[in-house]
Amino acid sequence: MGIELLEKIKENASKKRKTIVLPESHDERVLRAAEILLKNKIVSVITLGSEEKIWSDAKKFGLELSGIRIINPEKSELLSNFANIFYNKRKHKGVTIESAREIIKRDLFFGAMLVKEGMADCGVSGSFASTSDVMRAGIQCIGMPEGISIVSSFFLMIFPEQTYSFADCGVVPNPDANQLADIAVTTADNHKKLTGEKPYVAMLSFSTKGSAKDEMTEKVIEATRIAKEKRPDLQIDGELQFDAAIIDSIGKKKAPGSNVAGRANVLVFPDLNAGNIGYKIAQRLGKAEAVGPIVQGLIKPFSDLSRGCSVDDIVNSSAIAALMS
Repeated sequence: MGIELLEKIKENASKKRKTIVLPESHDERVLRAAEILLKNKIVSVITLGSEEKIWSDAKKFGLELSGIRIINPEKSELLSNFANIFYNKRKHKGVTIESAREIIKRDLFFGAMLVKEGMADCGVSGSFASTSDVMRAGIQCIGMPEGISIVSSFFLMIFPEQTYSFADCGVVPNPDANQLADIAVTTADNHKKLTGEKPYVAMLSFSTKGSAKDEMTEKVIEATRIAKEKRPDLQIDGELQFDAAIIDSIGKKKAPGSNVAGRANVLVFPDLNAGNIGYKIAQRLGKAEAVGPIVQGLIKPFSDLSRGCSVDDIVNSSAIAALMS
């Protein structure tokens, strides 16, 4: 199922003919991923850096990168315009035009500006940079859409019989009710984009429909109310215990009448403790294939990678970002 879904994602991404920016051209893995993306026509690729060094590295690694577009931020005619845009966005935070120019020269920020200005549809980075640096570039350059209060993440958890989306397992430590609602609706939309399935969203807790009373359950109940109000078109229910969310017989018993209980495929955890522990239990004991974390909540996708990522991870993340854009 894991290989089949990822192949389907790459196939669907190729039909969209998107352009991705891969900023970290100094990383051999990025250039190897670019070759695969170009060869299989999954996306068009822009990378950043010295053209001479990139072609030299391609020759050294035996790579065929014809069709790639290379931009050197320090020499690009786009630099001044990007610096002005960034300055106007961030001057209220004390950024000067001089500091804006230096910031935009950095590959992550220049790449994020390409996405913001529509010269690339999405970006993937983080094979070398830290998650905080990738998120900072995405938030400060691309920004969040109106009505979404938080940048978060989710994992595709691929089991032989079913694929779930788990959120948030990697970014937001303790979301408030509004943020939890935004995580729910954003994950639901992305689950549908990537799997093609109708999302059924369970707002998870240690309580089902009032079986326990606590401020922690009250947050989940309030988040459920807000999410339903924001997106009445989605199937969202809570608060639900994990077993009530995914096992039909238990869902019917604990939450009779619920359209989500027993059939949930989007699982929204109340905080990062629960989410991170939950996905790792599913991965290590349940033998699920975990794809992610996939960053969400920006106007356009600008995804993060683990610094220990493989070439295949970069290819898969690129296809996912293209499909989300």
